[in-house]
Amino acid sequence: MSPIFDYFFGQYSTYDTIDIILEITAVIFGLLSVWFSKQNNIWVYPTGLLSTSIFVYLLFKWGLLGDMLINVYYFIMSLYGWYIWTRKIDETHVTPITTVTKREHIISLLIFLTTIVFVYIVYQVFDKWNSWTAYVDTITTAIFFVGMWLMAKRKVENWIYWIIGDIISVPLYFYKGFTFTSFQYLIFTILAIYGYNAWKKNINSSRPIS
Repeated sequence: MSPIFDYFFGQYSTYDTIDIILEITAVIFGLLSVWFSKQNNIWVYPTGLLSTSIFVYLLFKWGLLGDMLINVYYFIMSLYGWYIWTRKIDETHVTPITTVTKREHIISLLIFLTTIVFVYIVYQVFDKWNSWTAYVDTITTAIFFVGMWLMAKRKVENWIYWIIGDIISVPLYFYKGFTFTSFQYLIFTILAIYGYNAWKKNINSSRPIS
């Protein structure tokens, strides 16, 4: 094999074939989920549920508790978001895309801080403070928890959290040895930028002309 191929995918030589297939499958459905979210399409949640279910299994098997907790939370919030996105606010309209209110900014901060404390306790209990990546995991978990909550609430600012978390995750997952997942987060970053712009246009187009 070429040195370049070995550099990016050499770590997979020690993985079970089924785990490689599952990771690729989870990545595909994860990309579909973000694409549907960009399109403001309810299919963001069925595809996301499939992706997160697979990642929960894989990350638990690989002992990456922080990453696993993110995906458990994604699964729960996907069910909540599915409900919010389909809930009608009147006879003909479902929950619209809006911007974050002052109260939701405060809740976002509380979710961020609570998540950091929660992940810290989990890592302490399972003695996972054995690498600098654990500290980065704590921050990215908190960022993604806020992003997922805001997405479920259909808030345009959710994309800002996704962009920040995705940018951090690209080199982080590559360092951990999960190249396919690292590439997934690279594509996530690009889609999140497009998603933010698309949702902003949606809000602007729905505002009444004064």
